[in-house]
Amino acid sequence: MLFLERLTKRFGEVTAVADLSLEVATGEFLTLLGPSGCGKTTTLRMVAGFESPTSGRIRIRDRDVTSLPPQRREIGMVFQSYALFPHLDVFENVAFGLRARGADRADIARRVARAIELVDLGGYERRRVQALSGGQQQRVALARALAPEPPVLLLDEPLSNLDAALRERTRAELRSLVKRLGITTVFVTHDQEEAFALSDRIAVMNAARMEQVGSPEMLYFRPATPFVASFVGKANFLPATVEAVDGEEVTCRLPGGAYWRVRAVAGRGASFARGDNVRVMTRPESLRVSRNGAVGGGERPDAIPARVAERRFAGATTVYRLAAPGVPEELLAWGEADAASPGDEVVLERVAGAVAWAFPHGPEGE
Repeated sequence: MLFLERLTKRFGEVTAVADLSLEVATGEFLTLLGPSGCGKTTTLRMVAGFESPTSGRIRIRDRDVTSLPPQRREIGMVFQSYALFPHLDVFENVAFGLRARGADRADIARRVARAIELVDLGGYERRRVQALSGGQQQRVALARALAPEPPVLLLDEPLSNLDAALRERTRAELRSLVKRLGITTVFVTHDQEEAFALSDRIAVMNAARMEQVGSPEMLYFRPATPFVASFVGKANFLPATVEAVDGEEVTCRLPGGAYWRVRAVAGRGASFARGDNVRVMTRPESLRVSRNGAVGGGERPDAIPARVAERRFAGATTVYRLAAPGVPEELLAWGEADAASPGDEVVLERVAGAVAWAFPHGPEGE
């Protein structure tokens, strides 16, 4: 449905988007996820026609829209600020785009009525937008984008102005609505929880480039780069040395003498060899805090010595922040509330079946 082919956008000497290629399938909900300034909103604005690419091509179905103005692209867009007209009521806000396209009065009435019903705002047609709550204004903006019945819908952080409870409820309604309508949707956010809740696939961006594209499960359990590992969820990175290589797995020696067999993420032609320095990534839920036992051999060859720096109750679990000898950054682990207390000397063990990953040092492993 939507094809981005080697898109690049420069503003003077600054490259906002670099050589980005992406395909979004018909009916797919894809999220552009990344930190502020990574290029995700610029990418969305190029798709919408508000920015022209420095190079590259944009296609919708089999039509090249790269040089077309926004009104000829048949795209619906919801902005972060909603961009509603305060002097117009709900009906006229939703009808605005249709009027600009020259639709006749009967067609406008039919499409506006359908869009307003879709977002559950029936009866609000003559209400001024200033009199609406933030959630209702968001739905008016969505109805305006849906009224022309576009094949592609673009959403630029439209939930960021809502409070936490309303945001959670609205995103569930949003996903249900676009899936029911079968609209191809591209959503921009820096909130990974939001991306997980909404997306079929997520495209992670960093420093103007695409890092990885995949399902939420793939990004969490099979990150392709250290940035993806740390941005999508929580991640611990431990310095280690490769002791043995066996296909896609390597055995690594960690600080404290522990040995872990982990999966290798070589990246862009790199490979591992015995003696290489690497960084091993593991998720907090893959570590278990224990007070007892010897470390680095005997009964616990995979255990790491540590000291509890902080224990924090977080509802369903307790978060432990720990300092480990030879590890430059504190480690995170989830556990039982009574597993240990601040100041305790403990050991960290891998939970049975937990997966860890080895990334190379250097440009791909930084």
